[in-house]
Amino acid sequence: MSPAPEQLSELPGLLGLFRKAMVKSDTFELGQSLPFLSKYVKGVQIDEKHLLAYQKLLGFDQDKQVPPTYLSMLGFPMILRIMTDPDFPMKAMGQVHLSNEIAVVKNFPMDQAITFTVGINGSWVTSKGVEWTVGLIAKADGELVWSSESTMLHRCKTDVLRQAPSVVQHAGEAQVWAVDGGMGRRYASVSGDYNPIHLSAISAKLFGFNKAIVHGMWSKARCLAVLKDQLPDSGYRVQANFHRPLFLPSNVLFYSNKQSNKTSFSIFNQTGEQPHLDGFISQDLTNA
Repeated sequence: MSPAPEQLSELPGLLGLFRKAMVKSDTFELGQSLPFLSKYVKGVQIDEKHLLAYQKLLGFDQDKQVPPTYLSMLGFPMILRIMTDPDFPMKAMGQVHLSNEIAVVKNFPMDQAITFTVGINGSWVTSKGVEWTVGLIAKADGELVWSSESTMLHRCKTDVLRQAPSVVQHAGEAQVWAVDGGMGRRYASVSGDYNPIHLSAISAKLFGFNKAIVHGMWSKARCLAVLKDQLPDSGYRVQANFHRPLFLPSNVLFYSNKQSNKTSFSIFNQTGEQPHLDGFISQDLTNA
């Protein structure tokens, strides 16, 4: 049986977690199973001023409706707490965020306390390394209201043969977005995610990037803010795959295409040849 989740007294602070992440060593060996790590925290309250700042930055309506990506940002310290746990064998910095799926199960009053639970769901070997998933759920008054699962990549050598990547297509009319060089810092000021790769070219170069890159969850949230009129009140999921980094500053193309059962969206580079992100909105919760 899996051990019971560890209860935390409060939502962890990101500053201390990033300090731990910067110095955490990598003891992982290929073939090693990731430990079952799970933690939960009760009584998390949404601060209305913080919610409004998030909505304003991303372009959501400034009201008491919680955007689908907001709880991902609010609960991110729980995920980083897992990645900095002494029993987690991989280094915390350098993990590549490949995809994220959010399910908005039910609306809840903004002033209702939330219980966050986080845990590692599984892992598998690919040609690029080891992919692993971490799940985050939110309950209000004991009832599941929201969930998220992210797939991460730990780069390492494997014997798995590389396959040709799937081709990402875009559909619909393109909108040109100008993403300025300070977006990473402004999103960090709201989210608390001060990962150096997002802040400046100087700090990003320490981790192998020529320029700062914008947060992947900023990209997903910005897409959903543009499509806010197509978001159901509840009972839907949003899948997004992250491809090439979006360097700052950049001009990019945003595409969306509404179909009978889902709305697809994507971000491509200025020529429309290289995808940064693609995803969809669906009211099918069977796979969430």
